[in-house]
Amino acid sequence: MSKKKNQQEEKIESEETMSAALEEKIAGLEEQIAGLEREKADLEDKNLRMMAEFDNYRRRTNKEKLDLMETAGEKIFTEMLPLIDDFERAIAAIDDEGVKLIYQKFLSFLDKHGVHAIETDNVDFNTDEHEAITTFAAGEEKKGKVIDCTQKGYKLGDKVIRFAKVVVGE
Repeated sequence: MSKKKNQQEEKIESEETMSAALEEKIAGLEEQIAGLEREKADLEDKNLRMMAEFDNYRRRTNKEKLDLMETAGEKIFTEMLPLIDDFERAIAAIDDEGVKLIYQKFLSFLDKHGVHAIETDNVDFNTDEHEAITTFAAGEEKKGKVIDCTQKGYKLGDKVIRFAKVVVGE
């Protein structure tokens, strides 16, 4: 019986050793699984961030393209503004219907392309659109208002391409 008892004890010890080894292996695998889950979460986070960065990049470049298309002719239109000034001086000097017709067609062309004059008639002075060349004592009701415009200002869409040069009441 002692031999049988020894065999049983050895069997129990062997099972305990295997059980401990199995538990060790399980603990190692659980640790490995936890590490892989952390790595998966990190990769998912990185993927999400990359997708967001790409989306922001796409939006930004689309906005830049749109802005570029809207203001592509800015330089050309800016160089045309002295022609408008010359037309207005010619119309003031001579009363010719032909010059007026050409002037109106020219303004219509500019308006069609988003170029329009900045309002200066009896409006409040606005540093975003007007450039004050001087001030003039004009009474309390004209204080801070545009009294006279010496050179028209123009916008291309919402962007000022030439500030209106004005006299401001004080």
